[in-house]
Amino acid sequence: MELTPLFPFEPTSTEAIPVGPQWIGQVKWDGVRILTYYDGHEVKLFNRKLNERTFHYPEVTDLHSYCRADSVILDGEIIALGSDGKPSFYEVMRRDGLRRLEKVPQVQKLVPVTYMVFDVLYWNHEWVTSYPLSERQQLLGKIITPTPHVQLVENFPDGDALYRVVEAQGMEGIIMKDASSSYLINGKDQRWRKKKYYRDLIAVVGGVTLRDHIVNSLLLGLFDQQGSFWYIGHAGTGKLTHTDWRAFTERIQPLVQQKMSFVNKPPRAANTLWIQPEITVKIKFAEWKEGHSLRQPSIQGFVDIPPHQCVLE
Repeated sequence: MELTPLFPFEPTSTEAIPVGPQWIGQVKWDGVRILTYYDGHEVKLFNRKLNERTFHYPEVTDLHSYCRADSVILDGEIIALGSDGKPSFYEVMRRDGLRRLEKVPQVQKLVPVTYMVFDVLYWNHEWVTSYPLSERQQLLGKIITPTPHVQLVENFPDGDALYRVVEAQGMEGIIMKDASSSYLINGKDQRWRKKKYYRDLIAVVGGVTLRDHIVNSLLLGLFDQQGSFWYIGHAGTGKLTHTDWRAFTERIQPLVQQKMSFVNKPPRAANTLWIQPEITVKIKFAEWKEGHSLRQPSIQGFVDIPPHQCVLE
């Protein structure tokens, strides 16, 4: 087995929650999708965009503390809790977004994480992606020993009831999975479906506004299939602290430009500082308004995703 990263199985979006004895529900955690690879010699971690995260999460790379395997590929999500006790994308990005890896031990103490494992693709030199999900989960139950930093994701038989709980708690949403489903590498289909309580997307920052020389809001955009960059809304609220805004103000200095990159002119653009569309950010929002603009956008955290992948669907 070579430690070659794979694009994981992705769910399709749905509004209707499927019902039937073959469907299981799982909480959709507001974290970072991570696949763990162990070839019998070394452990490596990669996210769903195939960016390596091996050194960001030493709790997970200590594989023998929670997994019995000669070789294995696990699929799951790294989460971190906010002050309200709920998964926080902002908090987990304090770990995932680290660029200076010598800071990992320090931030590890400040932001503890948990690896929520929900699938296995490979075990003891054998691919198990063709096995039904129910059998892959039985295998997980045999080889994974939960620890404070590694947990198995729980199944729920009633998707509607699970969604009502998630909605009441203000969490991200649910995933419904067909228990007979094989694991589809590098693809998505309706055997896995996601229903979000709120919507989110990854947008590109094309401009900013300032207050007292510090950035206080972002002008967001997405590219179309032809590569044109479209404004989709302003966001100034969310989870960024004053320290985050100061650091971001310094970060954009090399990207400032005279020309606006958007093909459509944003409202209230008179005092905007235009920047090259290179920084990406996760945005939570209520809905799309007419004209492809976001209602109630809220900043969740900056992400390491190439801007050209942020495309209007």
